[in-house]
Amino acid sequence: MLSSTSDYALRATLLLARQHGGRSLRADEIAEATGAPRNYMAKTLNALAKAGIVTSARGPLGGFALSCPPDVLTIARVVDCFDEARPQRRCLLGNAPCDSAQPCSAHGRWSAIKDAQRAPFVHTTIADLIAG
Repeated sequence: MLSSTSDYALRATLLLARQHGGRSLRADEIAEATGAPRNYMAKTLNALAKAGIVTSARGPLGGFALSCPPDVLTIARVVDCFDEARPQRRCLLGNAPCDSAQPCSAHGRWSAIKDAQRAPFVHTTIADLIAG
């Protein structure tokens, strides 16, 4: 369901959420705690920083921290950095264009299924996950 990068990003975000308001964590600490390769985690954290989800600081007291409270950060915001939702351009019932302007008979139902699949990511915050 999620790519490996999204999975690691979500794990890192959850770890940082548990530290929210405390000290920043270094990339190698996050990699070790999540079981991710160090270089891979560093690139993932930098992408999250570029997206404004985490902050980063260099130096002996530096590291990564959430840039917003966990109760306003949704899973979708984290996952969308790596697993971008791609619009379906071809009809399920054939090889023709299909969109809301030119819908096929399956278009409405299929759109509802895709929306329902995404809804938990949109409506669940990081705080929801760490609260149990």
